Amino acid sequence: MDHLLDDLPDGVVFADHLGVVTAMNRAAAKMLSIPDGLGKHVSDVVALQDRAGNDWFSCAAAYDGQAMRSGIPEQSWFLADGTELLLTVRIMRDAPRGNAQGVVVSLRTSRARERLDRERSDLVATVAHELRSPLTGVKGFVATLLAKWDKLNDDQKKLMLTTVNTDADRLTRLIAELLDVARIDTGRLSLNARPLEFTPAVNRVLDSLRAGTGREIVFVPGESVGQIAADPDKFVQVVTNLVENAVRHGEGVVRLTAAQIPSGSPFSGVVMHFDDEGEGISPQIRSRVFTKFWQHGARGGSGLGMYIVHGLVSAHGGAVEIGDAPGGGARITVTWPERDPRLD
Repeated sequence: MDHLLDDLPDGVVFADHLGVVTAMNRAAAKMLSIPDGLGKHVSDVVALQDRAGNDWFSCAAAYDGQAMRSGIPEQSWFLADGTELLLTVRIMRDAPRGNAQGVVVSLRTSRARERLDRERSDLVATVAHELRSPLTGVKGFVATLLAKWDKLNDDQKKLMLTTVNTDADRLTRLIAELLDVARIDTGRLSLNARPLEFTPAVNRVLDSLRAGTGREIVFVPGESVGQIAADPDKFVQVVTNLVENAVRHGEGVVRLTAAQIPSGSPFSGVVMHFDDEGEGISPQIRSRVFTKFWQHGARGGSGLGMYIVHGLVSAHGGAVEIGDAPGGGARITVTWPERDPRLD
C-alpha cells in the first residue's frame, strides 16, 4: 500500500477518527517538509494557513463540521514560507450524516494553475497588442476625417476610409480567431462538412489573396483531384492561414501543390503541400508550431493561425505535418479526407 502511495504524483495524507495520521506518501512529506508524520495529529502535519493567518484544521472542521459533508473541494492554503498548496479533503463517515471515521487529504502544488495564469496573461497581452494596432489606425483616420472633412478631397477621404475598412476587417478576423480557439479548446467547434470541389475552392481563395500581396503564389493541382468533405468556411480559413503564413515567413514564390491519394491507401482524400522559399522550420521547434501563441521570426502575427489550422484540419479528420520544401524553406503538408469521418 505504501509503495503504491509513493508512486502518486500528488501528496496524500490519511488520518483516523481521532485525527492521527496513519499513512502519508513521499510527495506529501516533501511538500509539507515533514519526513515522518505517522502518529502525529493531522493538524500538526498539515500545518497550513490562509492569507489571513487562519489555520487549515480549524477552518476545515472536518471532524466536527456539518454531518452531511462528505468532503471539501479544492482550496488554496500556504506553508509558513509562503509556498501555495492546493488541498482537497475527503471525509469518511460510518453512515450518512454519521460520525467522521477519518479523512483523506490530497495535496498538490499550484504550478499547473500558475502555468494556466501565465497562459491567460499571454492571451490578454497578445489580444491587447493585436487589437491596439488596427484600433489606433481606425481612431486616427476617423478623427482626421471628422476634424478636416471639408479640407480633404475625395481621393484623400477614399484612401482613409479604405484603410479604416481594412483595419476593421483585421479586427473582425482576430475576433473570429479567438472564438475559434475557444471552440477548439472546449471541443465545441461546429462543422458543416459537405462535398466540395477542391481545385475551384482553392483557386477562389488564392484569387483573393493575390490581390492583397505582391508575392507570386503558384498553384499546381493534380489532374485527378476531385471532391473533399469540408466546411467551406473552415476550408477557406485553413488555406488562407497557411498561404499567409508562407508569405509572412518565407521569401520568393509561394507554391501549392495537390494530389489525389491513390485508391487502396489507408487514407482516402487529397494531400496538399504549401512550400515557401524562406529559412524553413528546424526540427527542434516543429513540435511547438501548432501550439497557441507560437511565433517565429520577426514578422509577428497573433501566434494563433497554425494552432487554428491544426484544430480545423483535425476536426475534419485530416492531419498536418511540417517538413522541408524541395527548394529550401518550409513545407506544410495537409491531408484532407474526401468523406466526412463522422458519417462512418
